Amino acid sequence: MPSGGARNRSGPAANENSERSDRRGFKLTALPAEGYDGDAPAWPLEPAANATERSYWERAWRTPQACAWSMPSESWRIPTVARWVRLSVRCDAPDAGAAHLGQLHRFADQIGMTTAGLAEMGWKVTVDELSERRDEPATPPTVEDDEMTARRKRAISGGA
Repeated sequence: MPSGGARNRSGPAANENSERSDRRGFKLTALPAEGYDGDAPAWPLEPAANATERSYWERAWRTPQACAWSMPSESWRIPTVARWVRLSVRCDAPDAGAAHLGQLHRFADQIGMTTAGLAEMGWKVTVDELSERRDEPATPPTVEDDEMTARRKRAISGGA
């Protein structure tokens, strides 16, 4: 059995802001916090999804991770997403066992639905801060703001 060498999740996680990551060209793929706005693909497993599984499937395809799953290079994950959905439904039952819950966590990692899974896939959820600022109502300047501006102008122009 081989020993040593890189293993999944061994050592410190790569940091996209470090010099070493810059040298290696490591960058995380940004996923929009708003989630995926496309259509969910057809259910890939047999037997066909029941009503609860269809509901969970639709909800899963509104997440930021679905933006990555929809990419052609990641389409191989779609059956795994369906297995995660099917197992999620089973784990929500009152008689769910510990083995099923453990499997659910493993599937969640594999499809990027956990923090560790996101990091392992090289994904990060990003927030569009500019759109948030655009949506904020503009506040009208107050008397104090006008006085502060006048004082700054006097200071810049040498008191004149």
